[in-house]
Amino acid sequence: MTADTIATNTFAQTTQDLLNYEWHTLNEQKVVQTLASHPEAGLTHKEATKRHQQMGANQLTAKSGKSSWLRFLEQFNQPLLYILLTAGLVTLLLKDWIDAGVIFGVTLINVIIGYIQESKAEGAIAALSKAVTTEATLIRDGQKTHLASTELVLGDLVLLASGDKVPADLRLLSVRGLQVDESALTGESVPVEKATASLPIETPLAERSNMVYAGSFVSFGQAEGIVVAIADATETGRISQLIESSTNLKTPLTRNIDKFSKSLLYVILGLAALTFAVGLGQGESWIDVFKASVALVVSAIPEGLPAIVTVTLAIGVSRMARRKAIIRKLPAVETLGSTTVICSDKTGTLTENQMTVQKIYAGGQHYTVSGIGYAPDGEILMDRQPVDFNADGHIALWESLEAGLLCNDSHIEWGDGQWDLVGTPTEGALITAANKVGLTQENLEQLPRIDTIPFESQFQYMATLHELDAKRSLNIIYLKGSVEAILQRCDRLLDAQGQLARLNPAAVEQEVADMANQGLRVLAFASKEVATKRSLDRNDIDKGLVFLGLQGIIDPPREEAIAAVRACQSAGIQVKMITGDHALTAAAIARQMGICSTEAQVFTGRQLAQMDEKEFAQAAEQGMVFARVAPEQKLHLVKALQSQGEIVAMTGDGVNDAPALKQADIGVAMGIAGAEVAKESADMLLTDDNFASIEAAVEEGRGVYRNLRKAIAFLLPINVGESMTILIAILLATVLPILPIQILWLNMVSSVGLIVPLAFEPKSGQVMQQPPRNPREKLLSGSLLKRILAISIFNWVVIFGVFQWILQTTGNEALARTMAINGLVAAEVFYLLSITQFLPSLVVRIQGKRTPVAYAPAIGIVVVVILQCLFSQWSMMNQVFDTTPLTFIQALICMGVGLPVVFIALILQRFDPLN
Repeated sequence: MTADTIATNTFAQTTQDLLNYEWHTLNEQKVVQTLASHPEAGLTHKEATKRHQQMGANQLTAKSGKSSWLRFLEQFNQPLLYILLTAGLVTLLLKDWIDAGVIFGVTLINVIIGYIQESKAEGAIAALSKAVTTEATLIRDGQKTHLASTELVLGDLVLLASGDKVPADLRLLSVRGLQVDESALTGESVPVEKATASLPIETPLAERSNMVYAGSFVSFGQAEGIVVAIADATETGRISQLIESSTNLKTPLTRNIDKFSKSLLYVILGLAALTFAVGLGQGESWIDVFKASVALVVSAIPEGLPAIVTVTLAIGVSRMARRKAIIRKLPAVETLGSTTVICSDKTGTLTENQMTVQKIYAGGQHYTVSGIGYAPDGEILMDRQPVDFNADGHIALWESLEAGLLCNDSHIEWGDGQWDLVGTPTEGALITAANKVGLTQENLEQLPRIDTIPFESQFQYMATLHELDAKRSLNIIYLKGSVEAILQRCDRLLDAQGQLARLNPAAVEQEVADMANQGLRVLAFASKEVATKRSLDRNDIDKGLVFLGLQGIIDPPREEAIAAVRACQSAGIQVKMITGDHALTAAAIARQMGICSTEAQVFTGRQLAQMDEKEFAQAAEQGMVFARVAPEQKLHLVKALQSQGEIVAMTGDGVNDAPALKQADIGVAMGIAGAEVAKESADMLLTDDNFASIEAAVEEGRGVYRNLRKAIAFLLPINVGESMTILIAILLATVLPILPIQILWLNMVSSVGLIVPLAFEPKSGQVMQQPPRNPREKLLSGSLLKRILAISIFNWVVIFGVFQWILQTTGNEALARTMAINGLVAAEVFYLLSITQFLPSLVVRIQGKRTPVAYAPAIGIVVVVILQCLFSQWSMMNQVFDTTPLTFIQALICMGVGLPVVFIALILQRFDPLN
């Protein structure tokens, strides 16, 4: 039996169980044996081909989307459209072609708009596939080769080097200074140091130092690893399954509209049946009664509601875009306005995503560093005063900065109008700190590097050898690394005046603890002068080093994000931090931002994993910081908050955020630094990656909801007033005061012409001073229903009263209907002016203050007045709509009967303010 056959049989016996292996718990030999591979030669090409045929390509399974025609038909699945379609079919059967055409036209417009908005196929799975497709360097048959990552199979021996994208999930067999950027997967803000030793089974994903995962980037070092998972079985693949299984929830607005539409459907059908029965009982012709019932149905349908909802949301989208927030789905606009909780990722969202030195301890003195990011802007301060290096007392500080600059493999360069880091973020922070006092890598060329010992996790330090003084045959060694690794090699320290002094390790460790409690990552620095030599080995640095100092590094919070968090909190919105970073770091950032104040509000992923459902839900509600959480836990946290009635916005930028972004009521992704899969899973993108833009979007969202509420308060009284008129006319067995085609004119021309301007209303200055709208609040609240009823009764009085008055005084039905309709339009105009900000804004403008004027109502009123003149005075319109021309006095009478609505609106405003 050949070696290939043996490998194949062994592999076949274990394939079914491979997904259950905890690879991080096995030693290197056991991993290789389990996968029937070879630690040096890898797989043979023949064996790899068999495994590829058996398990398929290393790429994620794309989610099949719905066909275009099915997505189009699904747009009709709305109760409000059922009503419109029913009315259209009835009018079509009665051969009222104009009425039917208008109704079907409105329905089709709404369907097309919905289809366009929802036809952007969710590309999250495809984006993930694209994110992990790369070229891999591997060993097969003992030879190094390059293949597409899709060709990798279980057991392949992969080589990694700085700059590589990890092509699959690997168990590391050997490493040399390996550091991997896993921020997109775990949320860890700095590259993770890797090793090969096996780990306990309970080790969290973010702490599995002997594993690297598909889609991560090698930022430093080299390694060999064996493929233990491909395609959907990788951690990235598991996230894709979470995305696919996440529920795409409806928004509060769409839920309320659906509920309202269903209720309205039953009410209209009930009233139509009642009308038909009453008419037949009074001995009327069934055709006349049927037409009267249709008139009632048409009058009760708020044809303008779908249009105003769409237009208002679309305007909200435009306004948000100007404030750096791009909306991918229209209902997300309103959802932002009712958001009660924002769950934010930390790295790159609340923070700068640029590591920065903030504290330095050197020569027994404490220093702070101003400025953030990699730009050399800022200075080093002591007691709030800039350090003067021309004076004595800062020698140790200078040496510490010089050590961080020289013991460094990264560099910072200027390009595209900004400073960019080439290398690791931690080293970038050290370079920037030195640059702030004029120390640059270029002006230290007089200390050329001779040799290097790269960082290795088992030793926890990096060392470089530099030529110090050729004439004196003197070199210098610089070390940087963990405090434990550096301190044990030092026996003296450099004091502030540059003199050697006795080292007190306990004092240094206390300084480290103080920095760590502030969320800072602490690096220690040391040096040693040696005789001239051309190479460096570990024996040279085992002892006798001089301690130079400590530098505390953190990814600082954005200043504008701090203000945005404060604004959200003042608006009654909770801001919670959900991150894969360390608990200490996360808590420190959260305290700086005002997100949390006590340790009891901080939970780790490990703590959450030990909770039952009840405890988890309680932690989700009470906690403000959730650190070291896995992607599944982010998703679980969002679901837990939603189960308690919260409207949840989730922000993030990494692959690990995608499932939670999709599950949240509104997912907010970073447009610049965000992974493609995060963008595809989100409802909104921030074009400036700035948390502050969320606060602006919330403000706009609240304004949108208020405008929608105004639109409903304006629109429904028209429909209810018309319905009351038809119903009472039938019950009294009198002539209809308004005909079905005239109702359509009112609903589709006058009403829509006046209601659309409400979508352009500027938001109130008090919109962010109030708590979020209760997500359980009905669309038609009690106060709004009272307002609608009061205005509806007034509208009915205008229509019915004017019609009966003119009919009885002139006997002219056409004139009576024409004046009744114009009286109602006049009432609509006056009511519109009463609930908009047009007149108040105009008064303020006249007084000389700069404030935006809502011109839209004025434009809408002018358009409607012109249309009403045509409706009444143009002979062609008289024939189509059965109207008659009015005299100037009759027109003034119509205006007069509508004026009292202003006083009613002022009274209602005291009990139910719409602004």
